[in-house]
Amino acid sequence: MTEIGERLPRSFFAREPTEVAGDLIGRVLVSAVPGAPDEPVLLRLTETEAYHGEQDPASHAYRGRTDRTAVMFGPPGFLYVYFVYGMHWCANIVTGSDGEASAVLMRAAAVVGNLPAARDRRRSARGTVPGDLDLARGPARLASCLLLTGANSGADLCGSNGPFTVHAGGAVRPQIAAGPRVGVAAAHETPWRYYEVDEPTVSTYRRGGRRRANRR
Repeated sequence: MTEIGERLPRSFFAREPTEVAGDLIGRVLVSAVPGAPDEPVLLRLTETEAYHGEQDPASHAYRGRTDRTAVMFGPPGFLYVYFVYGMHWCANIVTGSDGEASAVLMRAAAVVGNLPAARDRRRSARGTVPGDLDLARGPARLASCLLLTGANSGADLCGSNGPFTVHAGGAVRPQIAAGPRVGVAAAHETPWRYYEVDEPTVSTYRRGGRRRANRR
C-alpha cells in the first residue's frame, strides 16, 4: 500500500521554484474519485520543471502579468493551468512569495493508487487506454489523469476544496537528477528540470524550437 504521508502545507511551496521542484519528486498527489471516497487516484511525482517568473525567458510570466497568468503573481500553493497546442492542459503549482510569479510544472508521475480509475480517466473516445507507464508520463497526460482543465486554474491546493491534495509520501526519498527543461528554446541550457533516476515514467528529453519558447 502506498504511504501518502502528511499533507504538504503552504510553507512547502513558499520557496524558490528550484527548491520546490526538486523536493516535489516522490511526493504523492491524491485525487478523489466520486462515489469512492476511500479509493482516490494516487500519483507519485517523478518529474518537474521550475520556472522563475519575470526574469525567466521560458516562463509565461516573462512578459509581465496578463489575465491568463494573474494567478502566478499571487500566493504560493495555487494551481496555474493553461492550454497548449490547442488540445492539451498542463498544470503548474505557484511557488515563492506573493508577486514573484514563479511556478513548478508537474511533468510526469507514476500511478500508485486506484489504477483502474486512472485508466478510465485516460480512456479515449475510441475506447483505447495508454499503457500503465504512460498514463501520467508527460504534463498533458498528468493533467488528464487528475481531470484538470482551465476551470481549475486558480484553485487552492492548500485549502479545503482543491481538485487534489499534495502529500509528503514515504520516508525514503528517491534519487533525483537535474537537467535542461523539455521543449524549451529560451534558456534551454538551464538545468531546472528534476526527475527521479531510473524511473520509466520520466519523459524523454527534447529541446524546443523557437516557436516553443515562453511555454510556462
